[in-house]
Amino acid sequence: MLLLECPYCGVSAEETEFHAEGEAHLKRFGPGSDDAAFEGYLFMRENPKGVHLERWRHANGCGKYFLAARCTMTLEVFGTYSAQTTEPPQHIKDAISAKRPGWSWRDIA
Repeated sequence: MLLLECPYCGVSAEETEFHAEGEAHLKRFGPGSDDAAFEGYLFMRENPKGVHLERWRHANGCGKYFLAARCTMTLEVFGTYSAQTTEPPQHIKDAISAKRPGWSWRDIA
């Protein structure tokens, strides 16, 4: 069971309090994009073995969306942060790098 903390209201709870919304930091293409770019945005998702950045919603609380960094193998949560950011905060990157030497934000981005 995952234990997550909402970065907005500060509630720490089991994952059943929240709703997983998929991969974080996806690039959306505008109205002038071609069909291949739009198809990629809709259907092509990463499903890595290891560190993954995900979008979550505090469904049974404040209702806000946030992002979480976790390991898909161990279910370890490295931290949660605001959905309005373009990359994980430095303290989360440091926490991941401490447990996974050689990990880089650029590997995901």
